[in-house]
Amino acid sequence: MTPVPALPARLRLRQLWNAANLTTPLGLVLALSAGCRVRRGPEGLLLAFGYRWGFPDGGAFTVGSMVLLRPHTAPTARLLAHESRHATQYAWCLGLPFLALYFAAAGWSLLRTGDPASRNAFERHAGLADGGYRERPPRWPRRSV
Repeated sequence: MTPVPALPARLRLRQLWNAANLTTPLGLVLALSAGCRVRRGPEGLLLAFGYRWGFPDGGAFTVGSMVLLRPHTAPTARLLAHESRHATQYAWCLGLPFLALYFAAAGWSLLRTGDPASRNAFERHAGLADGGYRERPPRWPRRSV
């Protein structure tokens, strides 16, 4: 069996902080409740394969350092880099407050563009294209030509 390489200090700290702030344990409970297979992933992430519940939609989402993937979603390097940035956002937001902040940002984006990701600061910072999102232009304020 190949030994697991040591994580850089910043990723180990993120992993520990997301466990301590209870978001990774929450993600693990969610993954196990949904019948997912859990495996270690890159950058200290845990990957949960086979998530089938209806909420939230999308091919993948992150709770703490746990990335939940739908059966049709391949864990590509770009997608995992995007989700890894979300794991860091959980740590910076002290865990569960991230969810309220994220949903507020999604609401703002939905209001501005009709899409929950295009103007969501968290999705933009994580990389829209890496997460499989297409940017939509703002619907307002309209600029006169």
